[in-house]
Amino acid sequence: MAEYVAIEKAVEMPGLRVVLLPRIPSPWGEAVKGFLHVKKIPYTRVRSDRTDTSSLIRWTAQSSSPAMIYNDEHPRSAWNEQLYLAERLQPSPRLIPSNFDDQVTMFGLCNQLCGENGLGWSRRLLLIKEVATDPNSDENARKGILAFGVRYGYSHEAAEAAPARISQIVAAFAARLESQRVRGSRFLIGDQLSALDIYWAAFAALLRPLPDELCSISPDLRRRYQYQDAGVQAAAAQLFAHRDFTYREYLELPVDL
Repeated sequence: MAEYVAIEKAVEMPGLRVVLLPRIPSPWGEAVKGFLHVKKIPYTRVRSDRTDTSSLIRWTAQSSSPAMIYNDEHPRSAWNEQLYLAERLQPSPRLIPSNFDDQVTMFGLCNQLCGENGLGWSRRLLLIKEVATDPNSDENARKGILAFGVRYGYSHEAAEAAPARISQIVAAFAARLESQRVRGSRFLIGDQLSALDIYWAAFAALLRPLPDELCSISPDLRRRYQYQDAGVQAAAAQLFAHRDFTYREYLELPVDL
């Protein structure tokens, strides 16, 4: 099991510190861990407390994980800032393509996974809805999840629109992967591993988690992460194979949460 330090201790430490949620394969956090693993950048894992974010807010002026803090530089909590920091700390192997058109394409597709109204955002709307509308949820759980949902603009209408958005994103990525296969590439952009492959590998967990022997999570979380739309599961078949290829060849297995 991975070792974490408390925020109070991490504040005084030098180097790169990454605030993460222990035992939860948050795709944003797993992607950051993927970048750092590929680039062999050493870092300290810092424990995020979901029930009390006051220490994190004092340190980073925000309450989300992951957050990356390097020496005395400003904290980075946005996915694109985190990627740029990793590239600066270790330029090789590069995860942002050198070709300008490929850069534009990659960042646009990454945003469909990581950004507002992207895959992660849309799946969270559905996860929030599941708890908020479950008659077996206690009142505290319901209030807590609805408070969390404010970050994502949760509403009944937004949750109802999420499945169509997920289907659209999966279809676009499936088409992208097939076009790359036709041109002889194993990767989602260009001819080598990029941040896009790592982001997809991480975010695929919100549709179909890695098997338990490769990523051990609670049965309840595994059930919640498994997306029950048969059409999306069929459309993403090759994308899941690409996720497995990316983990097997480039990332850390089993996943250390």
